Amino acid sequence: MTTRDPAIGTKAALSPTAARRPEVDRRTALRVLAGTVTALTIAPRLAAQQESREPPARPDPLASEQVNTFVRVAHSNLDETRSMLDKEPRLIKATWDWGGGDFESALGAAGHMGRHDIAEFLLERGAPLELCAAAMLGQLPIIRAALELQPSLLHVPGPHGITLTAHAQKGGSRATETLAFLTEFAERHPAPKA
Repeated sequence: MTTRDPAIGTKAALSPTAARRPEVDRRTALRVLAGTVTALTIAPRLAAQQESREPPARPDPLASEQVNTFVRVAHSNLDETRSMLDKEPRLIKATWDWGGGDFESALGAAGHMGRHDIAEFLLERGAPLELCAAAMLGQLPIIRAALELQPSLLHVPGPHGITLTAHAQKGGSRATETLAFLTEFAERHPAPKA
C-alpha cells in the first residue's frame, strides 16, 4: 500500500500494520512523550522516598499493672474508670488475662456486674461492643441478630465463665425482654453435650 506524503510530495510505501494505525498529530505525540519523560524522571525519586520511609514507631505496651487496675475499677467505680481513661485513652481496648483463657475488658467487668452507667460510658468512649455487655444493657436487637446468625454464641461464656443469660439477669428491668428471648432461645438451642 502506498500513500502520498504531503511533506515531500512523493508516494511512500506503508506496511499493512501502519496502514491500519490512526494518524497521530504532532501535539498528541509531544504530550505522550512529555508524560513518559515525566514519569521516568519522577518514578525513581518516588520509589526512593517510599523505601526510605520507616513504618511509624509503635508506642510501648500498656503496663500490665495499669491494665489490671483499670479492669478492676471498671467493676464498680465510674469516677475512677473515667479518671484512668482520661489519663490513658488506650486502656479502652485493654484486656486482663486472669489465667486459663479468662480474659476480661473493662466493659466485660461492667457487664457482669450490671453496671449500666460504666458500660454506657465505656461504649461512648469507643470500647468494642461485647455480646455479654449488650445482653446486660438489654440490647435485644443485637442479641437476636447475633444468635440468629450464630446460635452457638448462646453458649460462649463471658468473663469468669459467666453466661449470656446471667448477664441479662444482671441487667435488671432494662434487660427483661432480652432475658425472656434468651430463655426461649436456650430451649430451642440446648448446650452441646461434652
